[in-house]
Amino acid sequence: MLQLRPNCECCNKDLPADSRDARICSFECTFCAGCSDQVLAGRCPNCGGELVARPRRPAEKLARFPASGERIYKPSGCAEGSGNRDGS
Repeated sequence: MLQLRPNCECCNKDLPADSRDARICSFECTFCAGCSDQVLAGRCPNCGGELVARPRRPAEKLARFPASGERIYKPSGCAEGSGNRDGS
């Protein structure tokens, strides 16, 4: 089950579970559409994988299967041209 992380790793923007703005890679690294498109060119700075729209969990399922509350914020890995591809 997807964690549905609550924020963008680059800019720390809130990304609620129902956000249409969230993008994820196959490791569930989470970014907002702005950072994904304008800073990262659609590639995860952690693994180099493709960033795609994160699926939204139906509201009736969120009560039983809530989104993650763990915020991950790593702005240094999101700098344009940072080259961080170590999977961390």
